[in-house]
Amino acid sequence: MGTQLLIGGRFYSSSSPDATAMAVSDGTVVWLGAERPGRALHPDAEVIDLDGAFVAPAFVEPHVHVTALGLQLTGLDLSATRSVAELLDAVRAHASAHPDGVILGDGWEETRWPEGRPPTPEEIDAAAGPGRRVYLARIDAHSAVASTALLDSVPGVTAAAGYRAGEPLREQAHHLVRRAALGALDRARRDDARRAALDHAAAHGVVAVHECSGPDIAGRDDVRELLAFEHGVRVRAYWGEAVRTAEEAKALLTDLGVHGLGGDLFVDGSFGSHTAWLRRPYADTPGTGTSFLDAAAIAEHVRACTEAGIQSGFHAIGDAALDAVTTGLRRAADALGAPAVAALGHRVEHAEMLDAGQIAELAALGVIASVQPVFDAAWGGPDGMYASRLGAERAAALNPFAAMAAAGVSLAIGSDAPVTALDPWAAIRAATEHRTPGHGISPRAAFAAATRGAWRAGGVRDGVAGTLVPGAPASYAVWDAGELVVAAASDSVQRWSTDPRSRVPGLPSLAPDSALPRCLRTVRDGVTIFEA
Repeated sequence: MGTQLLIGGRFYSSSSPDATAMAVSDGTVVWLGAERPGRALHPDAEVIDLDGAFVAPAFVEPHVHVTALGLQLTGLDLSATRSVAELLDAVRAHASAHPDGVILGDGWEETRWPEGRPPTPEEIDAAAGPGRRVYLARIDAHSAVASTALLDSVPGVTAAAGYRAGEPLREQAHHLVRRAALGALDRARRDDARRAALDHAAAHGVVAVHECSGPDIAGRDDVRELLAFEHGVRVRAYWGEAVRTAEEAKALLTDLGVHGLGGDLFVDGSFGSHTAWLRRPYADTPGTGTSFLDAAAIAEHVRACTEAGIQSGFHAIGDAALDAVTTGLRRAADALGAPAVAALGHRVEHAEMLDAGQIAELAALGVIASVQPVFDAAWGGPDGMYASRLGAERAAALNPFAAMAAAGVSLAIGSDAPVTALDPWAAIRAATEHRTPGHGISPRAAFAAATRGAWRAGGVRDGVAGTLVPGAPASYAVWDAGELVVAAASDSVQRWSTDPRSRVPGLPSLAPDSALPRCLRTVRDGVTIFEA
């Protein structure tokens, strides 16, 4: 591979915050410093002039659904629709342009529409045409609407939990219809979607993604195909299926080729679909949501995975769901010892509705929280969807990143794409510009959670992954960025500096009115996987 010397840049490096040059040899960072000594030390290196660009450790996306993201990027994206009528127009146009096959769409959100309701199966039938199978997932992917033809093709759906005529499909009814819709795709379309998603990740400075799959998400064939798919972006796969014994855990891991038994292993659903599991009823509808796993099943799964040496994890959003997770983890720790449980770095995905006791328990047991700050940017605030679903007081307590970090909970920042856009800088900004004062974290902490923290969430704990220091893997991204600053969290006292003598590496400004950096090149282990 040889040696490359990058000159004329600005580098985000804790060991050399004033560096203007970096040497990379055989996929490893070997030196950082000033240009002149760099040229003297590496006289035979290939010289790459960065022309003032910003170079930082590449991102890791710790929660994504690769095929689903690709289908959104290449198909019917409904996230910009502003009414039922606009959605139906989009379906009508897509059906006309694609007269054959199942129609898949996602991203709609009725809380932002003047009608305040989703489309009905009859409206979808009229827009798509008679006999067309149509599956349209809500933005959170925990409920969906479908055409009559698709519903009629799924045996037993009307008797399944979560089916109510004329309403969005939830729970098991949703899972059955989703499985049928995705099962109608051929391999070529699935591979096109995967390529689009991973190309998109690389174009946003991402070198690795954590696929969160499961039997009710994309199915076994999808995760096997994804792991066999060749691309420069590394895929670490999690499978969300509960097990009871270490032998069962090992067999499942071997059968599927996945790396962990967690990710979207559902304890509950989402606030938007009224399926997050709450201690008290929703503010805008009766009921406390949906429980898929109780504390006993969680304890059994954690114990089995710990005994097998496998990382586990759970999707948990509501406070009752997180009660079940913390209780289950504690029971496993009482049986096996807290150090044994903590050593595996088990994960909880989303972890939105946490109280101080739950935070302390997660910290004590070494649990990693895989969080999505753009959820708060999209749905937080006094007028947001969270306040509608929960009431203002409960909504304001969601996603307490500062309290989690202060207690010692390791954070990994991601997107849950296609639920929110795969855009790491937007996620970092959302973590610093939290809608609840006191919940935001500093840009440096958020950047660390999207790089070092995300590598750690995937089991990489070598102390250098996600950094630019000698000995670190040469996985980095080159950005077109403005002036670099050093800043505290947005709701604390700001401490700005552009002076490299501060010995603190600067980051691009993440102020709300600032343009986010644009990726020019993404490099994984010394190999370029994206170039603008």
